[in-house]
Amino acid sequence: MSAVPFPAAIGPAVIRPAMRDDAAGCASVHHASWIETYGALLPADHWETDTLEARTAAWRRWLAGDLVAMLAESDGSVVGVAFAGGGREMGDHRPVRDRELWLLYVLAAHHGTGVGQALLDAVLPPGAQAQVWVVEANPRARRFYERNGFVHDGARLVDERLGLAEVRHVR
Repeated sequence: MSAVPFPAAIGPAVIRPAMRDDAAGCASVHHASWIETYGALLPADHWETDTLEARTAAWRRWLAGDLVAMLAESDGSVVGVAFAGGGREMGDHRPVRDRELWLLYVLAAHHGTGVGQALLDAVLPPGAQAQVWVVEANPRARRFYERNGFVHDGARLVDERLGLAEVRHVR
């Protein structure tokens, strides 16, 4: 975690730890961000099972457990979420870092406001060694991670369930 005390104001948003009662808001951002980012890349039938209700149930489980997630809140609404954990094996690729950014999503209306940067810094201290898997066809996210010192290390996999290629970036 960052040395910044939380909650911390970042422009119009506040960055703070997610609590159990935030599950619906976190799920809403997670689901809406997937639609905004991957809607055109995924088949229409994907959304039959990837529903807001399913994401809400997942966030309730995660926040009831030992997950430490951070969120960005603006005008009482969750606008971004992030969490990191241990490096994971993905496909045939063993982790190359002990820490991994598992999830970082910000609603498109809040891109460019510093919210994504604040969330990244809250879950992975600046410069900390880490890895992140990012959809290859998401140049905006890849540029964001590159600005934060992450570089593609050549690892690539195709998520057969989603039909999306992902690449690993490390710092």
